Amino acid sequence: MVLLAPEVATSAKAGQFVNLYLNDTSKLLPRPISICGFDAFAGTVRLVFRVVGKGTEELSEMSEGDEIKVLGPLGNGFFEVPEKNAFLFGGGIGIPPMLGLAKKLHSEGKKVTAILGYRDSETFLADEFKAFADVIIATDDGSVGFHGNVVDAAKACVNEVSLSLDDTCLYACGPLPMLRGVKAFAATHNVPAQLSMEERMACGVGACLACVCKSTKVDHHSNVKNKRVCKDGPVFMAEDIEL
Repeated sequence: MVLLAPEVATSAKAGQFVNLYLNDTSKLLPRPISICGFDAFAGTVRLVFRVVGKGTEELSEMSEGDEIKVLGPLGNGFFEVPEKNAFLFGGGIGIPPMLGLAKKLHSEGKKVTAILGYRDSETFLADEFKAFADVIIATDDGSVGFHGNVVDAAKACVNEVSLSLDDTCLYACGPLPMLRGVKAFAATHNVPAQLSMEERMACGVGACLACVCKSTKVDHHSNVKNKRVCKDGPVFMAEDIEL
């Protein structure tokens, strides 16, 4: 879905998301969707999502010229870091937001490697990544690329083809087990990692505390070891959260 939303497009950053308010008002809560890409000049925002319920089904049935209420960009995107090399890990519907990040890092002259995990041979967006990164594909069923998950694919690259992690930052978005694996991989190789969390959300602006995750430090807002994924994240440094 491509939205004409100039105010969002001119201020968006890789890793942020938007809330879409459905036209069916019986569905009260907005649907948070990660930003896949944006074009500030054209005023457009691109979203790639999976249909998982009635809300996203309604979104999938919209056509050119339809209108929808949008709130965004929301949350904190990926952080600026000095490292010259980047490993991007994307799993499933966590892949779309990594495309905008790959484009950004490539434009900054960084060496980007994207390790993308899919269930099967439906490797959506993979070809688009090739313009900005060296692409490694991992599939659960082994139908394309590496047979296994993205972390095992990264380990194989480091061990078998001596891919260096010197001066490298890791970035990841995907299911929780994948994020745990990336965090452990980063700790093993003593490199920084930025993790984009996925949680069910209600307000999307940090007021309701419905999307908290465990943090390693006491949060000034709640006075406990929690972070609001929508407001404090969705991107966190790996050492700041518990998985």
